[in-house]
Amino acid sequence: MLKKIIGLTVGAAVYSAGIALFLDPHSLAPGGVGGIAIMLNRLAPFLATGTWILLLNIPLLIIGSIVFGRKFLLSTVYTTVISSLMVDVIARLMADQPRLTDNTMLAALAGGAGLSIGMGIVFRSGGTTGGMDIVVKLLRRKFRHLRTGAIFMAIDITVVLFTIPVMGGIEPALYAAVALVVASVLVDKVLYGAEGGTLFYIVTERPHEIAKRIMEEVDLGVTYLQGEGAYTGEPKRVLLCVARKQLSPKIRDIVKAEDSSAFLIVSPASEVLGEGFKAHEAEEL
Repeated sequence: MLKKIIGLTVGAAVYSAGIALFLDPHSLAPGGVGGIAIMLNRLAPFLATGTWILLLNIPLLIIGSIVFGRKFLLSTVYTTVISSLMVDVIARLMADQPRLTDNTMLAALAGGAGLSIGMGIVFRSGGTTGGMDIVVKLLRRKFRHLRTGAIFMAIDITVVLFTIPVMGGIEPALYAAVALVVASVLVDKVLYGAEGGTLFYIVTERPHEIAKRIMEEVDLGVTYLQGEGAYTGEPKRVLLCVARKQLSPKIRDIVKAEDSSAFLIVSPASEVLGEGFKAHEAEEL
């Protein structure tokens, strides 16, 4: 628990620094609740950006707790509150100091990197940054055919487009788009590797319980494979599951909690095509 709290806190700090030190000072809103909060701060500057982030998250957290349960709520509330406070604290500490850079492109690159690294640490610590994570999970429950990445991209692009009228021009939107691309690429490529994921084979006496928790808590599909013990001759159900690398610790924890004697095979999947991963593309003739 202590390790998880430290991980969530460090991740929230890096995430907040990306917003407070680089994105907010240059009026860059690269999608998500953070981007919306930066725009609202320009429209209603009597509330700080971090405060707007917290206010926007409150209704989402309430809905998330009702739909996904208390376990989901605890780590997400902690990360959301800490990151929101840190955004305002860092901004106040830097209020009388010159900006770290006057180059908007460098700010977009550094801000996008801060967001992605912070989110990566939070994900690996078993938490989420709230905000659009909750919105996407809710949409995925209702519309299972929609891909998670596509939903995130649609929301982020919409936020970036709104920066054109709010920030008074297309340049802030283009720089925000750069920050968005950097954040997306770093999360998927640098922190968690290239295209692909982690393949799990789980041999357990509690296949139904483990499958149910993976589907509900991690929002992943699970396939039953029919197996047979070579020594006992008894039929066994083997679980097959493929997950993105940042979700691997969560699956390990579920297996360990349900059946500490389960036989678990974990191996890298160099390329995964299908829902939640890379789309199938027709070969060029």
